[in-house]
Amino acid sequence: MSTRFKAGDFLVFQLEAGYSLLRLLEIEDTEADKIWHVAAYDDFFLDVETAETVSADPARLSSKDKHIALSTRAFESTQVATISNLPLTDEELEPLAKWRSDPQRQVSDRSVRLMLGLR
Repeated sequence: MSTRFKAGDFLVFQLEAGYSLLRLLEIEDTEADKIWHVAAYDDFFLDVETAETVSADPARLSSKDKHIALSTRAFESTQVATISNLPLTDEELEPLAKWRSDPQRQVSDRSVRLMLGLR
């Protein structure tokens, strides 16, 4: 699955009455599993086309969580589709670097929807 996704991807997923976005920061290979590093946004969209248009200008998006580390099981529990890809900025990667330097860093096995309080 990881070959179809790459760092910088904007990923759209469906909610009951709309769509929301994630940003793939990195896919990290470990001995046990992959770790999916994503950022999540507060914005909701009525259709995929609007989400795609807004993803072209990430400054228009409101961050909900700048870094979430997910197991493969957690990442795959929410169906996502790539709608665009832009290079990541140092600012976007800073929360990932901070997570790496934390000796207590954790990887969630809960779905991104649960992590964000969405159903």
